[in-house]
Order: sequence, then C-alpha cells, then structure tokens
Amino acid sequence: MIKNPANIYVLSVIFLLSVSTPGIVLLVWAKNNTTAIIQVNVGVVLSLDSWIGKMRLSSFNMGLSDFYAFNAHYRTRLLLHTRDPKGDVVAAAAAAVDLIKNVQVQAIVGPATSMEAAFVIELGDKARVPIISFSATSPSLTSIRSPYFFRVAKNDSSQVKAISAVVQAFGWREAVPIYVNNEFGEGIIPYLTDALQEVDTRVPYRSVISPNATDETILAELKNLMTMQTRVFIVHMTYALGSRLFTKANEIGMMNKGYVWIMTDGITNFIDSLNSSVIDSMQGVLGVRSYFPETKLLDNFTERWKIQFQRDNPSILNAELDISGLWGYDAAFALAMTVEDVFGSGTNANFSFQNMNNDSASPTDLETFGVSQNGPEIAQALSSKMFKGLAGDFRLVDGQLQSSIYEITNVNGRRRKGIGFWTLQTGLEKILNSTNSTTKYSTANTSLSPILWPGDSSAPKGWEIPIKGKRLRIGVPVKNGFLEFVNVTYDPSTNEAKNVTGYSIDVFKAVLRELPYSLPHDFVPFAMPNGTSSGTYSEFVYQVFLKKYDAAVGDITIRASRSLYVDFTLPYTESGVSMIVPIKDYKRKDAWAFLKPLTWDLWVTTGCFFIFIGFVVWVLEHRINEDFRGPPLHQIGTSFWFSFSTMVFAHRERVVSNQARFVVIVWCFVVLILTQSYTASLTSLLTVQQLQPTVTDVNQLLKTKQNVGYQRGSFVYDILKELGFEDSNLKIYNSPEELYQLFTNKSRDDSVAAAFDETTYLKPFLAKYCSRYIMVEPTFKANGFAFVFPRGSSLVGDVSRAILNVTEGEKMKQIENAWFVVKTNCPDSTTEVSSSSLGLNSFWGLFVIAGISSLLALVIYAAVFLHEHRQIFMSFDSETSIWGRIRVMYRMFDQKDLSFHTSKKTTTDEQQDRRNSCLDGVQDHVMDVIDASRNTNCPPSPSNHSNQS
Repeated sequence: MIKNPANIYVLSVIFLLSVSTPGIVLLVWAKNNTTAIIQVNVGVVLSLDSWIGKMRLSSFNMGLSDFYAFNAHYRTRLLLHTRDPKGDVVAAAAAAVDLIKNVQVQAIVGPATSMEAAFVIELGDKARVPIISFSATSPSLTSIRSPYFFRVAKNDSSQVKAISAVVQAFGWREAVPIYVNNEFGEGIIPYLTDALQEVDTRVPYRSVISPNATDETILAELKNLMTMQTRVFIVHMTYALGSRLFTKANEIGMMNKGYVWIMTDGITNFIDSLNSSVIDSMQGVLGVRSYFPETKLLDNFTERWKIQFQRDNPSILNAELDISGLWGYDAAFALAMTVEDVFGSGTNANFSFQNMNNDSASPTDLETFGVSQNGPEIAQALSSKMFKGLAGDFRLVDGQLQSSIYEITNVNGRRRKGIGFWTLQTGLEKILNSTNSTTKYSTANTSLSPILWPGDSSAPKGWEIPIKGKRLRIGVPVKNGFLEFVNVTYDPSTNEAKNVTGYSIDVFKAVLRELPYSLPHDFVPFAMPNGTSSGTYSEFVYQVFLKKYDAAVGDITIRASRSLYVDFTLPYTESGVSMIVPIKDYKRKDAWAFLKPLTWDLWVTTGCFFIFIGFVVWVLEHRINEDFRGPPLHQIGTSFWFSFSTMVFAHRERVVSNQARFVVIVWCFVVLILTQSYTASLTSLLTVQQLQPTVTDVNQLLKTKQNVGYQRGSFVYDILKELGFEDSNLKIYNSPEELYQLFTNKSRDDSVAAAFDETTYLKPFLAKYCSRYIMVEPTFKANGFAFVFPRGSSLVGDVSRAILNVTEGEKMKQIENAWFVVKTNCPDSTTEVSSSSLGLNSFWGLFVIAGISSLLALVIYAAVFLHEHRQIFMSFDSETSIWGRIRVMYRMFDQKDLSFHTSKKTTTDEQQDRRNSCLDGVQDHVMDVIDASRNTNCPPSPSNHSNQS
C-alpha cells in the first residue's frame, strides 16, 4: 500500500497522532508530501443535538482518519461539509439543497432518520448526487428506487424472519406489534405481518404510538392492551420512546408472568446505552439485533473511539458505540476508496454541476438544480466495493448492505445476554456455525439457550384471559322445545335469566374443567326482552362475529356457511341428518309373506339352477343309470324330480358316475345354505322383524307428495328444498311432543309421513316413543354440534383438545345417560332399516361355484364320449350333413353303455341280443359310411372276425 519508503516514519507518526488528534492528519501529510492533494467536497447531514448523532459523526471521521493513515499515497481527500438539521425533516431537506446547489458536493452522508432520508433521496436522484446513509433503515425507502441511494445499514425488513422464527418456536398464535407512528415505524409493519402469517400467527391489533406521545398517552394504550387476550408484543420504535414504554409497562404490571416482549434492533442495538432504571424495567425482554463479529481490530477501535469521543464531548458520560457507528466507519472507508478510484488519476478534476434548466427566472431553487457530472461514475464505483469491515463483510446489492445474521438476546440482570442466532440458511441455533452447510433449518425453541421470562416464569403460552378485563360473554340459544340441550329459566319477578342447564351446557362445563386455566364467563341468552328467541341459529352465530358475544354454546351445528365468519371447535356429538318414520305390523296382512325372504332375482336364479342341475345329472347318468332311462317324458320328470327333491334332500334316485356325484355334492351344499337362509329370513320376518317402516325411500315421499316435518330454524329446511319438497308439504315442529302430534294427526293435510332432523335431536324423541317410530335411510352428512368462537381465537385449539379428552372418557357417557335415558324395551333406534329380503348379491358366489362345477363335469364327459367314438367321426365323408352327424351322435349317446360296471350284471344272452340289436341299428343308418368292423361299442361278428383273420 505504501509506495514511498521514506514516508514510513511519517506514517507512524500519523497513526499515533490519529489516536489523539486525528484532525491534524491531513496537515502532517500535506507538509511531508510533495504530491498535490485533490480535495473532494462531501456533505454530511447528521443531527448533532444528541449523543447518538455525535457518535455516528465521530465514527465516520475516525474511519477517514484511519483510512488515510494507512493509504497516505492516495491523491484524494474528502472535505466534509457538516450540516445539523437538529432532527427536523424540513431542515434536513434544506441542508441537502444548500450542499448540492451552493457547495456542489459529490456525495451526501446521511441523513440520520428515515423521515429525513425520504426527501433527501429525491434531491440526490434529481442532482445525480449519491446519498449514503448508515442509519435510515425503513423498508419504505427502497420503494423510491433511486440508483443514487446507498444504505450502508440493514433494512428493517430483513429482521422480520428472525422475529417470526422466535414466535413460531414457542407456538404463539397471536402477536400485537407496538410501533411508532412515523416512517421508521410504519415501514416494517407490512413485512412483519406477512412473516407472522407465514408461521400461522395472527395480528389481531396494531398499537400505534406517536413519537411525541406523553406518558399519559402511553399508559392509556398499555392499559388498553391489558384488556386483550394477546400477551405477545413486538416493539419497534426508537430507543428513547421504547425506554419510556417499558418503564410504564413495568409500573402497571405488564412485565410480570405471562407476558412476552420482543424488541427489534431499533432498541436492542442501543440497549447497552440505556440507564440502569430502564434496564431493570426490561427484565425478561427478548431482542433481535444485527450481528457483527468481535475481532481484535474492533476492540482496538472501540477503545480508541471512547478516548476520542470523551475528549471531544466531555459532557457526555458512558457513551457506547453501537452498530450504526460501525456502519459509519465502514461507509467512510467505502466512500474514500470510491473517490480515489474516480478522481485519483486527476483526469476527472471537474467538480462543477451542469445546469439542465436554462431558465434563470425559475421561482424555486429546486428548478435551478445542476446535475453532477461525476455522480453516475461515483455511484457505479461505490456499488462494486467489497471488503472486510468492522461490522462484517461490506457488500452492496442494489444499493443495500447484505447480511443475513441476527443475534437473539435476552435482558437478564444488568446486561444483555445472547441466547442464540438466526440465519437465513439454518434458522435458529445456539452457536453460530455458518461454515457448517449440513445444519438443518431449525425453528424449535430448543435451538436457543435458557431464557429469563418476565416474572421469572416458564415460557408463556402467549395469551390469557384478562383478569382486569370483562368476563367472557357466552351466548346461549333460547328454544321452545328440545330443552334437553339448552334450557334457560327466567326469574318471574324480574324476567331475567336465572339458570341455564342442558346437555350442551354440561358438556361445556366439563370441557372447561379440562382446561389448564380458569375461564371466567357469564351465560347470556339470545332472546328478546320478553324471553323469546331473537332469531335463527345462523343469526345467533353471527352475533359472535359482531362481537356481541365472546363465544356461543349450545346445540349449534357446524355449517360451511357459518365458518366463513366464525371458528368452530371440534364437534362433541355425532353427525348426520336422518329420516324418522312410523313402524307398522305387516304379519297378518300379507298372504304372500312366504315369498318375501328372497328377492325376485334370487327366486328366478334358484329356479333356473334347479332346471340346469337336473339337466346336467341326466346327461351324466343317462347312458349308465336305468333310473334316468325310459320314455322322454319319464326322463324329463325324473330329472326335474331329482333336482327339486334335493331342496328337501328327498331324492331317492341314485347316481352312479363320479362326475354326477361331484355335481350333486356341490349342489346339495348350495341348497343347504339357501334353505337355511330362507328359513332364518322367514322366521325373522314373521316374528322379530314384523315391525317395518311405513316408508323406506325419500323418493316415495316425493312421488306421492306426502308431508314431512322439520324443526323450526334448522338448516334441514335447505336440505329438503334441495331434495325437491314443496313448501306446502313441509310442516314445522318445535318439540318432540309437537312432532308426535304431527305423526298421529288423522287429517292428511295436517299430518306427516316422515320427519327429517339431526340424529342428536332424534334421540330424545325415540327415547319417548321408541315402540312406534324408527330411523331409516337416507342419512345426510352433517358435522355435529360444536362451540363457536371468533375467527382466529386462541381458545379454539385448547377447547378442541379439551373436547377430545371429554368425549374419549367416561364423562361423556355419564352426561348422555343423564339427559337421554332410553327405555330398556326399545329397539335399537339407530338401526337403519331398508329391505328385509335376501338378494342375489349375497349368494352369487355359491351359484358361480355350482355352475362352474356342472359345466366342468359336462366338458369332461363330452371329451371322454367323443374320444371313445372318434372312429365314427373319422368315417364321415364330406357329403354327410351336420344334422346327419348330430343324429348319429345322439343315437350313440342314447344307447346304454354296456362297458360300465353296472351293466355287467345282465346275462350272456341279453348281452348278445343287445349286441345284435346295436349292430343292426347302426348298420341301418350308417351302412354307407361306417365300416362295421370299426364299431367299438358292438363286438364284431364271427364272420367279420374270420374275414379279418
């Protein structure tokens, strides 16, 4: 870096002087360097009325001193022109105008705040003067999209992922941001909200505090937050306003057990500079701050800076260097290198501005702005700068400083304690290990060190029922009937609700006992002043959305239309809409009851198989069994008799072939199952199941236009309308007693043939009239009863888990038995009755087995028969017709098989006669085509035998 060895001693002196009096560095160098120095004007707009502004300017100046101390051979030097706007936005803009127009600076460092920077960036873009800020962090500044704006600081939006990771790690489902009402505070909110939504965390409320808010205003807003259920607060504001906020929060008890406070780096970066009283009020607070590596070079600079700052500002005690000071130090290096690259060669020594507006009579200074000739080149050179700075790697992408590491801190005692890190690649981790590429992304709270929580408690659940706030208003419906579910009794003297009981109320109370915390509440009826219902159930549920009730409890069905504006817990009852109809005794009123055990398709199939099996047995036994021979009518009768007699196992004809025996065995098995099933079904039909529903199909009701009933205010009405029922056929009831009156009314116009209602409502009706009515198909889908809460309520998850604990235990059975006592002599009312006849679907497998067995026996028999008479097939000539061949084969089949063992009992004469008869018959019909010597069924004659010999 040092080209002239003679200057080594001088540089040593310069470095030592930079520690004590950095202001004389340029003077010393000017006296010892014969090379002409090029001074480049640079504006500085920083508020110096506070220690933090002075700290930033001091860091920037020390950065320049150190840079030129180690780069003494550079020809350029930055000549700073400082302006103090004293925190005023207009003054900052005026200072920028003065620097650009009158001083013609080549760059402007600052301003300090995002509000001041917003307008100054526009001026710099117009004049092509780079604006370099190391403290304006609002994300909204990037929307200006100026190529001349460089932020040597982290964008506030880059820390929202770290905050949401902490929220996700502890499972907090709601968080309230508390931010200052200005450009700095509002800029981060859209990004923070999106990041929280990505981890399924809702923002139910935003707390906005004015930068000029009084202590009374802050206190009032904090008390408002105390009345809410959410206990997770994310604070984004300046350290001065944040100090006052935490002090007041501690005073009213919001730093106790159950609360969660998370600070952004706007406060965390300055926490070491806060006084001890403020630190005491922030115990247990979590913070996110920009991470920078601690190096020896940083320690050395920190010590030198403290000495120099105390010397320059003796009235400011215990000032601390923060991350913005380090960014200022690095910004000085980057700008000094950039200026050297652009002007160091001496070819770009023209620092004048070109006037783009020739109208000298412009009424405003903004219209007479000149344009910097070197601005584009400076901006391009600055964008390419990359080096290792005090705050880490210096690298600008689209004018933004790039970094993805944040430290998670915890206020514990008198100090800030680091509990972990967050990186874009690995998420949360206890120890920073950016070189380990195999580390998996983590969002678990175990990835952080132990945390001190407010009130020295365990990890808060993130929400609580406010003790100092109002009790929960639980809405309950008011009904005229089905009081087993919800029954509201009134005081007759005051006409006010006195007591609320019922099945749904008992379930809700049992669920509350399962919660790990108390839930103070009051039941509020949804009723008119006279005690009548205020509307339908959908209107009742909508009151929760309107925040008239904090929750709703009762026999409330989960519906998709209602879930659009409220949240339901898990159901605590069974689901479904069923049809209930009267039952009738059919035993003595049907003369054809013996046919009902089987359906018509089963009857027909069974009859066809009886005929088929008889035919198969006849084919297999005809040639070898005398019982299946004789006149045609006798053979037909015998075959049918044999087949149908197997139904009662009364067949006396014996079968002698193994194939026929196999077929009969399989068929007897089928017949046995059919007869036993028929007997059981007929017995059940005439005894046990003599009570049948009067209606089994809803289409029957629609076709005959019979009346049906539904409960008033129920969504079942919509289902019935979709099915096609007309309003004239729909009757309303309010109680089980009214439904019974509709069923028993003798007038067709005023009675109903069926009623549709949810299964849970039908239990009390069947418990009272179980011997006369029954539930039948169809059953329509419904989601059961549940409790209602506002959208996004944190109670939904806990109450749903408590419902599971209640429904899976014995407590639910006890509650049901207490309210729905079913008579012991009642049939099972939940049995869905349809057809009582046995159908073909239950027995088709048996018929397939019997059919395959019979066909297999026939195929084997035909193959053997054709094989034995193959010589006859070979003797046919081409002129023989197919019908002639069939007649020959049939005659052969009709002859008795004398080779079978049952035929050997006949006498020798009978055998000879049969042989002659067989030979004569065959010769009469096939003399022209058959050689008698080839007849295998008839023995050859002696003459033939002698001739052959």
